[in-house]
Amino acid sequence: MSSEQALDVSCWYAIHTNPKQERRATDNLRAWGVETLSPQIRVPRLNQFTGATTDVISPLYPSYIFAYFNAAWSLHKIQFTRGVNSVVSFNSIPTPVDDRIIDIIKAQMDDEGFVQIGEELRYGDKVIVKQGPFRSLVGTFESKLDGSERVKLLLTTINYQGHMLIDRRLVKKVPEFHDETL
Repeated sequence: MSSEQALDVSCWYAIHTNPKQERRATDNLRAWGVETLSPQIRVPRLNQFTGATTDVISPLYPSYIFAYFNAAWSLHKIQFTRGVNSVVSFNSIPTPVDDRIIDIIKAQMDDEGFVQIGEELRYGDKVIVKQGPFRSLVGTFESKLDGSERVKLLLTTINYQGHMLIDRRLVKKVPEFHDETL
């Protein structure tokens, strides 16, 4: 299929947005009746004063969204939509995004529309706490608590062994070559 023929069918395209205007571009394109995909992630931030973790919502791809449209009919309208900087192109021809890539992104999204990033933890995996007052402690993953983002760890120190409940995003799997003496 030539690039001119590809423009005459509806495809997914990557849209470069103006800085921090992914939401504006998405809303305006949807107002035109264009299907969009603006994958977002939750990034945990630790308040250094209170120790509380809060979520900051960020785009998975800053300054980029995806839109499904027929470039032969809609390209001009898409390019001049508020919030849109340009349609990602090669040699001035919009470049379609493979449907499989969109399917992979959608498969990683939860019910609320957030992309889930990170390795899956299994019983017995060694994990390390990334942030907070228990930072750098190494433990063993035991279970994920139903209906929450919290996990149960078994921490072992020189004279103490105990369970701990902690936000899943604050722990990461320890690589197999990790030396616990560090």
